[in-house]
Amino acid sequence: MPVVIAEETLYAARLSPDQLKQEIAVLLFNQNRLTLSQASHLAELPLLRFQHLLASRGIPVHYDIADFEADLATLAAIHPA
Repeated sequence: MPVVIAEETLYAARLSPDQLKQEIAVLLFNQNRLTLSQASHLAELPLLRFQHLLASRGIPVHYDIADFEADLATLAAIHPA
């Protein structure tokens, strides 16, 4: 589902479209609403770069069995066998 953000809003927030995606991904990950893989995908960053972004903000990577299983399901949906 595409989301349209007005240029004025981006300008007021002093963010590029890519930066806004990263901000949303970080927020949703920090709130445990997205897994690490899902947030990385939303931010359009490789997993390691997204982890560095989290670390630069002092946000720990919380990753457990449920996250792993959710990531496997996400990968299966994105890349069906």
